[in-house]
Amino acid sequence: MKYIVIIGDGMGDFPLHELHDKTPLMVAQKPFMDMMARGGFCGKVTTVPEGFSPGSDVACMSIFGYNPSQHYTGRAPIEAHGMGITMDDGDVAFRCNLVYLENLSDRTLMGDYSGGHISTEEARILIQDINSVFGNREFTFYPGVSYRHIMIWHDGKTEVASTPPHDITNKDVSPYLPRGNGSEILIALMEKVHAFLKEHPANKKRETSGRSPANGIWLWGQGKRTVLPSFQSKFGLKGATVAAVDLVKGISRLIGFDTPYVEGATGYLDTDYKAKAYKAIELIENHDIVYIHIEAPDEASHNGSVKEKIKAIEHIDSDVVGVLFNKLGDKVRFLLTTDHATPIMMKTHYACPVPFVIFQKNRKQEGCSSGYHENSGEAVFTGEELIELFIRKQRQ
Repeated sequence: MKYIVIIGDGMGDFPLHELHDKTPLMVAQKPFMDMMARGGFCGKVTTVPEGFSPGSDVACMSIFGYNPSQHYTGRAPIEAHGMGITMDDGDVAFRCNLVYLENLSDRTLMGDYSGGHISTEEARILIQDINSVFGNREFTFYPGVSYRHIMIWHDGKTEVASTPPHDITNKDVSPYLPRGNGSEILIALMEKVHAFLKEHPANKKRETSGRSPANGIWLWGQGKRTVLPSFQSKFGLKGATVAAVDLVKGISRLIGFDTPYVEGATGYLDTDYKAKAYKAIELIENHDIVYIHIEAPDEASHNGSVKEKIKAIEHIDSDVVGVLFNKLGDKVRFLLTTDHATPIMMKTHYACPVPFVIFQKNRKQEGCSSGYHENSGEAVFTGEELIELFIRKQRQ
């Protein structure tokens, strides 16, 4: 038996007035997801344990079958591992967003958590220049994908409270700056980098062309090195992951999965959905289980776009779920889920049980007649219980 896990990041939502009190999942044209829900086992999964922030780091760790209460040390060290960064015991990793800070006369707003959705090529220049000017024995900056980067604070402090920038779009940043032991060092660094980036030629060029400049960094998601037992030792399966974002790659590499590069996978709305599906088909030949992560619905929610979120869900259905269903035989078992809800009205993540469906072509069940959406199924599982159900029950 082979196993495929499809994660539509942030697909869950709240009913919206403009959708006649339905959610994007309810109104999207998604025949393959609905077919699986009607002929499979539907339920809900609690991916965020009580006391944890509802980020994709915690939620995806759950969906890979690992209890965050036992293993989670922070978001940034997971991403650092995904980028191939080696951390020493005293190192503290920080997620380092390139952001657009809108400077008004009396305050500074978080204008765009993604630095105007800066390209990876532009971002690499900025991060490399930041490291050339501000990198030293204390701080090292590493370029990632688009606006997502990593800073390592060598022998740094972990007692710092931080806020994800996508939680404070268009808000005054002052109340959300780093807080706690060592925060004054980080704030001073952020201010110096902001002054540097405002005058950077790449940002001047962006402004001239009418685009938002990536004129600041935002440090958050800190933590020390993460260690996880391998998926093979825990579940007895050899795995691989198709993903664009370093966070999911990081979890995957920590548990011993292969994480190949996929041409056209961007981690944004413009990602190549079919390329991800075909890479998964290629990988399943030599692996027991393949995870496919698609970030697009989450990005649409952070942008507050109902239209883009529905479009992203429909692309996942036709270009990922549909391709896999049509190309793979009845010896493949599917798990379709989302990691967390990202309600458009909130533009950020929300912790609640999210829907899943387990489906296999030759094992029809009395599923959810209304299809796949937030109200599908009643039984609630933890992430670890869900993966146990998905894999081990099939073997009995």
